[in-house]
Amino acid sequence: HDEPRCGAVLLCWQGGMEGGLAAADILVGDAYPQGKLADTFADGYDAWPSSAGFQASEDYVDYTEDIFVGYRYFETFPEARKRVLYPFGFGLGYTQFQLGPQLFLREDGLVKLQAEVKNVGTFAGREVVQAYVEAPQGVLGKPRRVLAAFGKTRELAPGEGETVRLFFSEDSLASFDDTGKIEKSAWVLERGEYRISLGTDAQCATLAGSFALEKDRIVRRCVSRCAPKRLGKRLLADGSYETLPITGEDFDPTARQNALIQDGHAPAENPYTRLDNAWLPPQGPTLDQVFSGELSLEALMELIPLEEKVIALGGQPNRGVANTFGMGNLPRWSVPNVMTADGPQGLRIRRECGVCTTAFPCASLLACAFDEELAYEVGRAAALEVKENGMGIWLAPAMNIHRNPLCGRNFEYYSEDPLVAGKTAAAVVRGVQSVGIAATPKHFACNNKEVNRRNCDARVSERALREIYLKGFEICVREGKPWLLMTSYNPINGVRASTNEELINGILREEWGYDGLVTTDWFTLADQPDEIAAGNDIKMGCGSPEYTLSCVRNGELSEEKVNESFRRLLELILRLD
Repeated sequence: HDEPRCGAVLLCWQGGMEGGLAAADILVGDAYPQGKLADTFADGYDAWPSSAGFQASEDYVDYTEDIFVGYRYFETFPEARKRVLYPFGFGLGYTQFQLGPQLFLREDGLVKLQAEVKNVGTFAGREVVQAYVEAPQGVLGKPRRVLAAFGKTRELAPGEGETVRLFFSEDSLASFDDTGKIEKSAWVLERGEYRISLGTDAQCATLAGSFALEKDRIVRRCVSRCAPKRLGKRLLADGSYETLPITGEDFDPTARQNALIQDGHAPAENPYTRLDNAWLPPQGPTLDQVFSGELSLEALMELIPLEEKVIALGGQPNRGVANTFGMGNLPRWSVPNVMTADGPQGLRIRRECGVCTTAFPCASLLACAFDEELAYEVGRAAALEVKENGMGIWLAPAMNIHRNPLCGRNFEYYSEDPLVAGKTAAAVVRGVQSVGIAATPKHFACNNKEVNRRNCDARVSERALREIYLKGFEICVREGKPWLLMTSYNPINGVRASTNEELINGILREEWGYDGLVTTDWFTLADQPDEIAAGNDIKMGCGSPEYTLSCVRNGELSEEKVNESFRRLLELILRLD
């Protein structure tokens, strides 16, 4: 940034199998850079507000910076802003662009923006236009700027221009009131002036228009879910800290682990030796008949014994070149064993199988494209490769927030901003599912640290949870409509994500309307019956059918919950090509 001997820096991230050649093309001028930073770059690790407590304990993480994550922090606090080397949204190329006259319109609950973008340089290129909102501070307090929309031009030749149109809902600007300053557990638009700026990064955006609300407006009423029990304070917009009540004990990692933890164990070929008939060829009504319309799904489910349903709610043995196990696998009912496939940069097959696959650019690089069409094509291409290798489920995209630069999984996550993460993930999901393969957004939620990731409690306010860490998932669920979703290992405010009914049945299913299947991450340290009861349908990579069945029979787990999860499994399989 201040090094006179360095005229420019090309940030390549992990560019996949063609990344090196692509970088060479850029450096010699045969191609042009067109990316924008999906994260803020500051002058030292201690500039991030999460750095002070990130390694304070292996057992918990206090999200004391609250909603002030990434540029929301750096743009709100003047001293923090001074430490920014490259702001969120920043990116240079081989040409220059000029943003011309802007149109600002507010109608029917939408804010509509229009900007003329002209290439005033000497090389071809593309530009990203970004819209930021400055909401009134009110009584809740807000970040100074929040990204509300973005759009990218086509390739513009020197002297060529394009009109970029952006729009977003006023409701998307609401804040979550988790303490009742206006109305508890409600999304609120506070009265005052909302200023909309347009630009090419978080710092350079200039005012395009504004609108005012004369009174507070309740956008959506919810109920309190996933509230913190041990988070003692959180940062406010004026730089002070708000004290929060301590209402519970520290998370106990040994609680409710009655079943044998089958960490790393492969699923048994036949978990019930007394059910040998379950692995016979189809002899009666089958799932094929449901697919063809000859039989209702309800009729088939009434015929399948409880024991076989419970078996199907755990991981199934590998077939072919798969190495992350399958789902389904009830041959007597023509329920196939659908193979799953990792990983986040494309289909991962073990080297000894002798199958070559494509390594795509990592998620952090893909997000820097600010290009939903490109993300869609990456998802589609990866899914076609999954499909040709005999698998039906791709365990991607991963989309947690870049809360801290040291999270070990940042490379497979998109951004510090939930809008960029959500829009990119939704596009990938649409691309994957366009060819009949299931996408699996993950890790739901707050997987923002890898040390002791199975037991490290994420202590976070309801507001930060909903506005930052769940918002990207909400966008992905509502716009991408994924068929499958994966919960995370970690506890959230003292409750493991995979057993967190308020998170899964409450927020995901009830509030967002999600109708798909939910799976655990592989080998979670929780009881399968507790997971099923919470709405987490499948335990991967290995279930505990004997124990789960015993819990049904002694009344600890309702058969209705098993049927709900089993139905969602069959519905997923029926969606696959």
